Amino acid sequence: MNDPILQTFPLGFPWQTQDPFLFCVYHLDHYPKGNEEMGPDPKLLEGRNIGNDFTLKDGWRMYHGQTIPGFPYHPHRGFETITIVNKGYCDHSDSLGAAGRFGEGDVQWMTAGRGVQHAEMFPLLNIEKDNPLELFQIWLNLPKADKFVEPHFKMLWHEDIPVIEEKNAQIKVVAGNYKGTQANDPAPDSWAAKPENEVAVWNIHIEPSTEYVLPSSKTLVTRTLYFYEGDEIHIGERKINPNFGIALDPSLDVTIKVGSQKAHFLMLQGKPIDEPVAKYGPFVMNTEEEIQQAIEEYQLTQFGGWPWPYPDNVHEKEKGRFALYPDGKLVEKG
Repeated sequence: MNDPILQTFPLGFPWQTQDPFLFCVYHLDHYPKGNEEMGPDPKLLEGRNIGNDFTLKDGWRMYHGQTIPGFPYHPHRGFETITIVNKGYCDHSDSLGAAGRFGEGDVQWMTAGRGVQHAEMFPLLNIEKDNPLELFQIWLNLPKADKFVEPHFKMLWHEDIPVIEEKNAQIKVVAGNYKGTQANDPAPDSWAAKPENEVAVWNIHIEPSTEYVLPSSKTLVTRTLYFYEGDEIHIGERKINPNFGIALDPSLDVTIKVGSQKAHFLMLQGKPIDEPVAKYGPFVMNTEEEIQQAIEEYQLTQFGGWPWPYPDNVHEKEKGRFALYPDGKLVEKG
C-alpha cells in the first residue's frame, strides 16, 4: 500500500509552506479582559518588549502593538493575505481607505498587488471576561504576470462560508472545492481564482476516536496538512503528534485515525506557480532588483499614504462586525 506521507516537520513560527503558498502563521493568544481603550491593563505590559513582543508570556503576546495587540501599519507588495479569525476579532484599516472589524469565523482576503499598507489590530472588546484570539494568516503568492494588479479588499463572512458536516468531521471550505461544494469566490486576480490551479484552504475538525478520509486531488498539486491541536493521529502505520505539518501525496486518499481528543487541521493545497521568489520582509517579487524597486517606491509614495488617524488604528468599541470598502460601500453584520 502506498504511503501518502512525503514528509513531516515540526510547526515553528511561522509554519513551513509549499509553493504557491509563501507563509502561514498561527496566532493563539489567551488575552485577558480589556480596558476602556481595548487593550490589556497597562500593569500587565510591564516586563514586555513592547513594540516587538513575540514571546509567549502569560499565554499572550502584544506583537508590534504598544497598547493594543496587533500589527500597526505596514506595507505589502506582490502577493495576497488570507486571514482566518476563528476566535476573537481583528480590526483592519488600509491605504485604500478600506476598513473592517471581523472575527468569530470570518475571513479577509486581500490582494496586495502593486502595493498597499494595512494595519491589523486585535482589540480586546470584552471587559468582563477574557478575549481569546485564534487566527491564521496565510500568504498566497501571485505570479509575475499579476504582481502589479490593483490591490483588492474582500470579506468572506462566516455566515456565507460553506461548512460541511460529515459523520465524524466538520470541514470549513475557505477556498477550493470539497466533494462538489465550492467555496466563495476569492479575490478576482488571485491564483485561487482559476479552478485549474486547484487552490484549497480547508479548516478540518475530526471527532475523537474516529476515522476520516481526506479525498485526493484531481491534479498534481502541493498539499500540506497542519495538525495544530489534538493529542495524536495515525496515518497508516505512522503516529503523528500535534504541532506537526504533513506534506502529502495529492494523488492518494488519506485515512486519518484520531486519538482520544478532537483533532484540528488546516490544509493548504495548490498548483505551484513555479517561478523564482525574491522576498524581503513584506515584499515578494521575482528578482532582487524588483525588491529594491519596491523599497524605493514605498519610500517615495508610501503606497498611497495613510488616511487613518493612528498607525495602530482601531474602530469604535461599540461597533460590530463591518466592512467599509474603498468605493465607500458599507456592510454591517452586527
